Amino acid sequence: MASSPLRDFLVTYLMPEKCYERIVVKLQLDGPCLKFVLNRIVALCIILDTFLAQLPQLLKIVWRGSAEGLSLTASLLQLYAFSCPVVYAMTNNFPLFAWAERFIVLAQTAALVFLILHYRGETLKGILLLLCYTGVMFLLGSYTAKAVASVLQDSRLAGLIASKGFQARTNYCNGHTGQLSTLSVLLSWTGSLGVLYVSLQDIESWFEAFLHVLSACLSCVLLAQVLCYRSSTATTQKKKRGGLKAISFYVVALVKAALPYQSVNRRSSSITKPGHG
Repeated sequence: MASSPLRDFLVTYLMPEKCYERIVVKLQLDGPCLKFVLNRIVALCIILDTFLAQLPQLLKIVWRGSAEGLSLTASLLQLYAFSCPVVYAMTNNFPLFAWAERFIVLAQTAALVFLILHYRGETLKGILLLLCYTGVMFLLGSYTAKAVASVLQDSRLAGLIASKGFQARTNYCNGHTGQLSTLSVLLSWTGSLGVLYVSLQDIESWFEAFLHVLSACLSCVLLAQVLCYRSSTATTQKKKRGGLKAISFYVVALVKAALPYQSVNRRSSSITKPGHG
């Protein structure tokens, strides 16, 4: 069979060749092959969420020069949620390659917290927070008991759910999503659905499964807010730009109006000075 870019991509990343023959060529809905493809897609969504979810948000904040609409509380809770697996891995002396992706996400989230404070005019507070956080992480990773690390690991999902809840509340109160990245929310949504699918395949605890369902639901809420509030966000930004233009116009008009008045005063003072002599 002649090779094509689509076939090469599907066979390389999503399905074996026999599944490609059955699903794509013969259009047969083969159960095992469909499950295999779904597992591959879910794994890809989780990987993209892990490595790339925070990156579009960071780039948007830097590009726009603003962190408006982003909840600092939500970001701090997210930082806590991503710190727990790192502390757990450091406490149990796991090799670096086993939790390197968690550390990358943690560094991105710490940078996000700093940028929120920086664009609020609290750069010094952001630097001090990062320094204190680094020290706390070093102490926790070096001296935390394994039992405590396990408790922290179990609480990570609750922190992530609370983070999404605070951000959703902020969006609702503001009536717009501000600088919240649509791509980041979309990646987080797909990752949450992927984790939910995996957790439902092998349910060890119904409470944990409920937490995954709740996390996925809140991700859906955030995605719906981003899509529904898009026009409101654009309108808010236009109003701000219009307000800045109006302020600039009035300032220029006042300066122009003041210049002739100053020139008249100078002429009158130059005329009256010889009379006084």
